Amino acid sequence: MSVSVQIKVNAQLYLRDPQDTKLGKKLIQHSIELINEIGIEGFTFKKLAMRMGSTEASIYRYFENKHLLLVYLVSWYWEWVDFRIGFNTMNISDPVQQLKIAIKTLVDTIRLATPAEYVDRDLLHQIVVNEGVKSYHIHQVDEENKLGYFSPYKALNKKISGIITEINPDFPYPCTLATNMLEMSNNQMYLAEHLPSLTDVKLENGELEGLVKMLDFFVFKMIA
Repeated sequence: MSVSVQIKVNAQLYLRDPQDTKLGKKLIQHSIELINEIGIEGFTFKKLAMRMGSTEASIYRYFENKHLLLVYLVSWYWEWVDFRIGFNTMNISDPVQQLKIAIKTLVDTIRLATPAEYVDRDLLHQIVVNEGVKSYHIHQVDEENKLGYFSPYKALNKKISGIITEINPDFPYPCTLATNMLEMSNNQMYLAEHLPSLTDVKLENGELEGLVKMLDFFVFKMIA
């Protein structure tokens, strides 16, 4: 399903928004592919330039460094997830159903077409699973938080914690539970793919229903 929507990312992350130019879109497409292949540690603008058939100088016109590029990609993803949850719960008044839809959307978003043909949803999700925490588990996290780098993730957390509070106004830890839900969705997928003995979630034949059931179980048990 394709939805016409423009994903807006914090302007302080880039020198020029790559979504505004043909070269910038090519940069996003190839950076997603390359980071997914070799990881953020092995990723460099020199390698990206070779992949694109361009120059390092052209990439530096968009981003100061690869960390800001990673934060940009992760922010883009969370903005997309936030939009999808809002879209899917738009006509639902029951907060229990809203939360169930939010959980399913969070897991199934990777199967939905993004509003940008140059963004591979599956590869971007893999980057968020494998590299996402590296965007904020950093020494300068406090400074970057003040600059609003992590606002999309925090806004999504606020949306979900608000739904939790609607379900049970007396539940004392809605923000914590929302954070755990978001982190578990990716962390458990990572473990299932790479360290399967550390999780009970099984991802067989690419099916994600087990992850949805696990999140439903923990989230609603906690709220109750």
